[in-house]
Amino acid sequence: MELKDQVVVVTGGGSGIGEALAAQSIARGARKVVVADLNGDQAKRVADEIGAEALQIDVADEAVYTEAIKAIEEANGPIGLFCSNAGFVTSGGLEDPNADMDKMWQVHVMAHVTAARAVVPGMIANGGGHLLQTASAAGLLSQIGSMAYSVTKHAAVSLAEWLSITHEHQGIGVSVLCPQAVRTNIIINSPDRIEEPDGEGFGVAAGDGILEPTDVANMSLDAVEQNKFWVLPHPEVAEYHKRKATDVERWLSGMRRFQGQLFGDQPLPGEAIAR
Repeated sequence: MELKDQVVVVTGGGSGIGEALAAQSIARGARKVVVADLNGDQAKRVADEIGAEALQIDVADEAVYTEAIKAIEEANGPIGLFCSNAGFVTSGGLEDPNADMDKMWQVHVMAHVTAARAVVPGMIANGGGHLLQTASAAGLLSQIGSMAYSVTKHAAVSLAEWLSITHEHQGIGVSVLCPQAVRTNIIINSPDRIEEPDGEGFGVAAGDGILEPTDVANMSLDAVEQNKFWVLPHPEVAEYHKRKATDVERWLSGMRRFQGQLFGDQPLPGEAIAR
């Protein structure tokens, strides 16, 4: 699909990759872009800067989220591209309370389900559309230091696969974005972050480079226009995934070594950090 004249919705659009997706959708000729974010002030800032519409929304609230999507379509016509991009990171493992894990599940998985339920029937009736779902390289590999992030991002990738298998023949394209380190709040607050003397800091995911949000957004929108499923801004991820599939024992050994370098024999940190 081409973005020209399309209605585009971007969740998590108040910063980082979401902000860049909204801006680049405008640059590619989208007729209407809705910048949705839990932080209404940030959504408004981005919308004002690029000439879009702002929406304050908690994507974990299924009823409110569904009604908001319905209102967007009633006001602007069918949604052509829906970017489910909202997300956050925490640190911790088995000690995480169920309520905290459920919150991440709602944002990283069920919000994608809610959006798909709301827009796919209309997309089919309109002759097609596209779902761009932001997961993470953690969804193909793992996330050292955050059990909940790793588990929910794996589920997000699985959901995207199911949607593609089930609805491709009805004109629904699906792309899943799986980057490593991108210069956003996620990497700033990553549980595998190491502080360097210069104050920069990085984590295991930054070993293949830290990309800028605009570059990742353009790769993602290229994938949408080309109807490609995987969006791997760090191409090394494909090779790591291949190694994991062909020799999981060796892959696990390497990941344990990375964890030891980060935390040694210390327990993993357990506090929530930065939405």
